[in-house]
Amino acid sequence: MTSSYHIILAAGGTGGHIFPAESLAEELTARGHRVTMITDHRFADYAAASMKGIFAQVPIHYISAASMGRTLLKRALNALMILRGIWQARQLMKTIRPHAVVGFGGYPSFPTMMAATSLGLPTIIHEQNALLGKANRVLAERVTTIAASFEQTGMVKPECRHKLMVVGNPVRAAVRALHEIPAPELVQDGILRLLVMGGSQGALVFSDVVPKAVALLPEPLRKRLRIDQQTRVEALGETRRAYEAIGVQADLAPFFADVPARLAAAHLVISRSGASTMAELTCAGRPAILVPYPTAADDHQTFNAAALDDAGGAWLMPEDAFTPEALAAKLEGFLRLPSSLAKSAAASRAYGRPEAAAKLADLVLGHAEKHARLRGGGLASGHPVPPTATDRAA
Repeated sequence: MTSSYHIILAAGGTGGHIFPAESLAEELTARGHRVTMITDHRFADYAAASMKGIFAQVPIHYISAASMGRTLLKRALNALMILRGIWQARQLMKTIRPHAVVGFGGYPSFPTMMAATSLGLPTIIHEQNALLGKANRVLAERVTTIAASFEQTGMVKPECRHKLMVVGNPVRAAVRALHEIPAPELVQDGILRLLVMGGSQGALVFSDVVPKAVALLPEPLRKRLRIDQQTRVEALGETRRAYEAIGVQADLAPFFADVPARLAAAHLVISRSGASTMAELTCAGRPAILVPYPTAADDHQTFNAAALDDAGGAWLMPEDAFTPEALAAKLEGFLRLPSSLAKSAAASRAYGRPEAAAKLADLVLGHAEKHARLRGGGLASGHPVPPTATDRAA
């Protein structure tokens, strides 16, 4: 390979799209390559909050983007915003002259990926979930390669399946390091450390159900629990009082800045089943009770959770079945038979892909190298691209 390639990443909006882009950016820059991020305004808050990370070191460009909308008027207005974003991304690429472009799904990535395909650049879309997302579904026929996180990825048309490459979902380095650390062993009659995560805002259902479930346990079992739980601000006081009333030690906060450390200490995790959470759980090799967010697009969190449940690394509990009684029964089973947690931890670890960032980087750089070698002209070689009819009209 050449000493340096320039790669554009397109992501934004939510952590599920941003985190794998962040991991790939870290991997590419560590190898001496240049990275540029193209996103929309929703990324600004995340960038401001993470200025000590990789996004403090790479150029970030903001373009126009929008979802399609529900009403006819909204769709028309948003379509204009998307077209404007495509034009903006094309102009940036003619200046930047990248060797490859990688999109991470979500509507903020769509204009950039459309622009890249129109310019004939190598394009890779990364899908974090077990179902191809809406933006990626539209892009699948146009892009060079679909990088998948799951062996079985749904919503991929038969004619696009030859483009699938399973690489996994990249996670941050601090979590990746946990793959080499054995899961803590729960000894008979020992303390069970439970980590409850509901995303950065905490899931209200967990604040309601988990304390009630713990209260149903026999007192000797209840006293063996130590709980770390993300709790929404409005539920913090009530949840704390619920645990205090039953004499259970619980560390509650709306946000944990040290999730990798808490994950390392956990015997069991209760969480949603978003893509980033799934990747981190399996990379760390920690067993989990997964409660999919019921209104997630296309119910993709249920498909995510089912894949790990089938592999033996988790227990899927739909939210309508996630009752205090059902959870109490699960917890009592783990406390009385710790070996079930050890078996699930091993299955979760086997399912994990700690090498995902490296594999995705290899895939991207392979496309960049091939493009530079086989297509000596165009953006990759630094030669300008002749203006198209669309450019002249704009």
